[in-house]
Amino acid sequence: MGSLKIWLVETRPQFLLLTPVCVFTGVAASLYQGYPFHVLYFVLAFVGALFAHISVNVLNDYFDYKSGIDLKTKRTPFSGGSGILPSALLTPRKVYLLGIGSLCLAVAIGIYFLWVYGLSMLPIGLLGVLVIYLYTPYVTKLPGISEAAAGGFSLIVLGTYFTQSGTYSAMAAVVTGVAGLLIANLLLLNEFPDVEADRSAGRRQIPVVLGREKAAKVYCLLLASTYALIIAGAVANILPWLALLGLGTLPLGIKAMKGALRYHSDISALVPYLGTNVFVVLLTPLLMSIGIIIWHFV
Repeated sequence: MGSLKIWLVETRPQFLLLTPVCVFTGVAASLYQGYPFHVLYFVLAFVGALFAHISVNVLNDYFDYKSGIDLKTKRTPFSGGSGILPSALLTPRKVYLLGIGSLCLAVAIGIYFLWVYGLSMLPIGLLGVLVIYLYTPYVTKLPGISEAAAGGFSLIVLGTYFTQSGTYSAMAAVVTGVAGLLIANLLLLNEFPDVEADRSAGRRQIPVVLGREKAAKVYCLLLASTYALIIAGAVANILPWLALLGLGTLPLGIKAMKGALRYHSDISALVPYLGTNVFVVLLTPLLMSIGIIIWHFV
C-alpha cells in the first residue's frame, strides 16, 4: 500500500507552500475592502485550495509517467516530478485515484460555496477543474499557452476573495494578476531542464517552441510585468501604497533574471536560480499582502 511518507512525497509538499500564500492574498484583499472575516469560509477555502493543489501535482505526476516523460527527465529539486512512479513505490492506478480523489474533495467544497453564494462562483470552479485535469495531457501540447494556463492557479486568490466577500473587484483582479504572473513564471523556468523530454512527448511549452534563450527573455518580461503591476495598482489607488512591500523581492528577482539569461542552457548552473525564483514567487505576494493588511489595520 505504501507508507504515509511515500504518499506525502507524491503530493510534492515543497510546492504546496504556494497554497497558503494565495489564500492569504485573497483574504488580505477582502479585509482591506471592509468585508468581515468568515472563519469557516476561510478554513473551507484553504482546505479546498490545498486539495486542488494536491490534485494538480499528483495528476501531473501520473500523466507525465504515462507519457514516458518521467523516464527521460533529469530530476532537479524543482522539476522532473516526485520520482515515486519511476521508482515503482506506488502503482499508477493508486496515484491516479489520489489525484482524482483530491479533485473530488475540492469540488465538494466548491459545491458548498455555490450553495452559499449562488452561480456567481461557478466560472472560477469550472475553469479550475478543467485546468487541473486537462493541463498535463492536453494543454501542454498547445503552442505557448501552458504557462498562462498554469497561471490560472492564481484563481485560488480570486476564489478565496469571493468566499469572503461574495463578489469580485478591481483589487481582487490585480492581486490575482500578480500571483498569476508569478505562477506562470514559476512553471516557465522550471520547464528549462525538461525541454528535450517534453519535446519528445509532443509538448509545446514556451521553452520548447522558442528555445531556452528566448524563453529566458520571456521569463524576465513576465517578472518585470509583475513588479510593474504592483506599482500600477498602487498608483491607480487600487492597492494601498504599503502593498509596494511586494517590491522587496526585487533584488532576488534581478538575481533570478540574470541567472536565467546567463545559464538558460546550462541546467546544472541554472538550478540554484530555480530556487531563487521559488522564493520570489512565494515572497512577493506574501509581502504585498502583509503590506495590505498593515495598511488596513493601522
